[in-house]
Order: sequence, then structure tokens, then C-alpha cells
Amino acid sequence: MKRLIILSLTLILFASCSVDNGVNYYDNGINYNGADYNLDILPIESVDMPDSFTLGETYPITVSYYRPSTCHSFKEFYYLKNNNVRTVAVINYAYIDDNCTNLDNELVEATFNFIVTSNGSYIFKFWQGPDENDVDQYLTIEVPVTN
Repeated sequence: MKRLIILSLTLILFASCSVDNGVNYYDNGINYNGADYNLDILPIESVDMPDSFTLGETYPITVSYYRPSTCHSFKEFYYLKNNNVRTVAVINYAYIDDNCTNLDNELVEATFNFIVTSNGSYIFKFWQGPDENDVDQYLTIEVPVTN
């Protein structure tokens, strides 16, 4: 009988616990706790980066892209390394909400730090979206490493 009471109290205790930690995520005034979203890869419009690198140094690289709506917010960079080639794209959360406002020309920036670890040159390919034939287009920038 004691075991039944202890088991019952334990079940009630666990059933009354909440997994909500009370933290809400807000972006542009919209509460996205538990909201559905998609991930969108957005085309990069322009890049701000140095003309050359020094081995062992770290450089901020800033990209500009158009934010399509108020329901889009930066998540992370797509970043692929293949020898000395770096392919970069911007990934945004695209929250599914009826209260989104489309934006025409809201250019936003995102920055990542690049650490120079080898000699030679680095080739950066910044994704700019598909062309009319659905072929991916890239802004390609070669940056030499100097000593």
C-alpha cells in the first residue's frame, strides 16, 4: 500500500511539472515560442572583405542580403570548405505567421570571422541565387594570403 501511495505521488509530481522554462523568444514584437518555421537560404547582394589576408590573422567578413519579410530572421551561415574554396550563403528562419509584412528593400548585414590557416589564395563563392535556368550563381572573390 505504501508503494502505491509513493508511486501515485511521484506520478502526480511529474505530471504537474512544466517543460516551459518561462523564456520567450521575440523578434519584431512577435512571440515565436513553439511557432512553426522554415529555413530559407537567401541570396547575398554584396560582401565587405579585405583585399588580402595575413597568415594566422582573423578577419571579419560582412555580407549584405535583402530580408524578405518581418517573419525572417538570421539563423546562421551555410559554410562549406573544400581545400582553399569557401562557399557561403545566408540561412534565415522564416516563421509561418499571418502577421508578416513583406519588405521591399530592407538590406541587412551578417558577419562571420574568417581565420587564415594556410598560404596561397582563398576563393570565396557567395551564393546569389539561381538564374532563369535554375543554375546557382555565385559572387566569386579570390583573396591572396601575404606574409
